[in-house]
Amino acid sequence: MMRIGLFLLTNLAVILVASITLNLLGVGRYLDASGGLNLTNLLIFCFVFGMVGSGVSLLMSKWLAKKGTRTQVITQPRNQQEQWLMQTVAELSQKAGIKMPEVGIFPSNQSNAFATGWNRNDALVAVSTGLLQRMRPEEVRAVLAHEIGHVANGDMITLALVQGVVNTFVMFFARIIGHTVDRLVFKNENGHGIAFYVTTIFAEIVLGILASGIVMWFSRYREYRADEAGARLAGAGAMINALERLKAEQNLPNEMPDTLTAFGINKGQTQDMIQKFFSSHPPLDARIAALRNKAYS
Repeated sequence: MMRIGLFLLTNLAVILVASITLNLLGVGRYLDASGGLNLTNLLIFCFVFGMVGSGVSLLMSKWLAKKGTRTQVITQPRNQQEQWLMQTVAELSQKAGIKMPEVGIFPSNQSNAFATGWNRNDALVAVSTGLLQRMRPEEVRAVLAHEIGHVANGDMITLALVQGVVNTFVMFFARIIGHTVDRLVFKNENGHGIAFYVTTIFAEIVLGILASGIVMWFSRYREYRADEAGARLAGAGAMINALERLKAEQNLPNEMPDTLTAFGINKGQTQDMIQKFFSSHPPLDARIAALRNKAYS
């Protein structure tokens, strides 16, 4: 119920902001006087909605992550483990050249961690209770270095920009398809009929599924870069050992909320080619092999 409420709240904010922006730009309507599509207005319309949606999600990412995972942010360390976490993140952040992010712990039996935030100097890094229980300190440090790598590389904002561009073109081409079907198949010459809306919704679903492969490809690419950063900051051996530990737990259910899966270090087991194509993470064997084929100081 909490996730549904957060989802509705986010979308309401997107609609309000986008509607105000479109009215200010005067591009709320994308049909010209003859009933044809004004492609310039349509592209601006789709761009605003596509980018605003990603932008709002990015700005709210820390708050949503805390709520979705029940992360407890460490403000004052209560024990030796929390003290060590804070010191380790501070050390790694300094080495990576970023402001120290917030540090948190979330309840999950699965060994996992994530980083999120709207920019590299206002981020959150959190680890699961399962990870702290089963990984050795040097492996936990490598996982933290991996997440710090995501932050230092600006992966959150870059992924949001990629998603925004994809959203834009999905909306743009879906409306062109809907308009074409409405005019040529159903012979509607006065505004848009029901065929336009039904076709547009169907086209958005199909194009959205296909386009998500582009976003997931970029997500897999940035995982390799974060692994490289983890190897440089914490040592290649420790990073490989941490991934090997995650590999041993692949059969455990993925407990990360869907909205945060792309930002976790552990995606869980990927079964077939279709799942691999739409997976946010490369196979762990491929990530380990990539690290072993490179040398890090």
